Amino acid sequence: MTFDPNAAAAADSGIYGLPDAPADARVVLVPVPWEVTTSYRPGTAGGPQAILEASRQVDLFDVDSGAPYRAGIAMLGESEAVREWNAEGRGLAERVIARGGVLDGDPELTAALERVNALSGRLNAWVRAEAERWLDAGKLVGVVGGDHSTPFGLIDALAARYPGLGILHVDAHADLRCAYEGFTWSHASIMANVLEHVPGVARLVQVGIRDLCEAELDVIRASRERVATYFDEELAARRFCGESWASQCDGIVEELPELVYVSFDIDGLDPSQCPSTGTPVPGGLSFQQATFLIAQVVRSGRTVVGFDLNEVAPGADEWDANVAARLLYKMIGWTLRSHGEAWLAEPPVRRRR
Repeated sequence: MTFDPNAAAAADSGIYGLPDAPADARVVLVPVPWEVTTSYRPGTAGGPQAILEASRQVDLFDVDSGAPYRAGIAMLGESEAVREWNAEGRGLAERVIARGGVLDGDPELTAALERVNALSGRLNAWVRAEAERWLDAGKLVGVVGGDHSTPFGLIDALAARYPGLGILHVDAHADLRCAYEGFTWSHASIMANVLEHVPGVARLVQVGIRDLCEAELDVIRASRERVATYFDEELAARRFCGESWASQCDGIVEELPELVYVSFDIDGLDPSQCPSTGTPVPGGLSFQQATFLIAQVVRSGRTVVGFDLNEVAPGADEWDANVAARLLYKMIGWTLRSHGEAWLAEPPVRRRR
């Protein structure tokens, strides 16, 4: 049967209603239903499935990037092993989280913490192996989380292939905590772990940060050659004084090297766009600001080599997943364009006023 991009998606179709098998797709998405160390509101393990379901309502023509679906986009099935590790790890981690990570020599809590760290390390190895399998097959690879600890393996794999890589990190949080609550691979430590364990990442550029501790600020100040952080309050103040978002984006993009990885925590957006995420924070980017920033990375001539989208938690309705599915499609479209794969359709007619 011929695929009709204008028709309604079938209930059992792939992401965005597409029929693509991973082997035939240009873009392969790795779902990671994981939220073991989530320390406030749970739910992000359901993010990949919720995004998949919401994606079937997304129209496939995009005014910015044309028709990225034509390149082929496929999401892998969720790993049963990852689900099992998540269930085990979450049960153990909750006991540690309830104590704020203070173990006081309790042997049972110590064993629980050690097991969680081991499971998290196993997940990192699994994500890296999946990433390398599809990168070796010539695919563009993205991770769909789960909490923000999930993309470490993909970042590690890409930095090994592209030393000197830069990360554009959109988030409400700096994620520079060291082993938060004792969890080595905490969702609050993803960028700390990247800086420590992934020397191939040359530059970390953070945007929208508005919730951090003093220890994280110390890391930022001590790492100016490798880390540039654009705090949400400072960006907003500059806009209030007349600076355009376009000008701000130009400055942000100039901090990045030629090869870029985009790591996007959904709570980097204004929480009206993601009210169910685990740790919402007032402020943040609008949907249009976020997608414009990613577009400017590509318009600058830089290449996006991979990406992730995390911390999407299904709420009482489909709003969070709806926003996430559309943001993900934009990210895919601009990633393809950065590789010279525009898949442009005829642009809409623009009438003069």
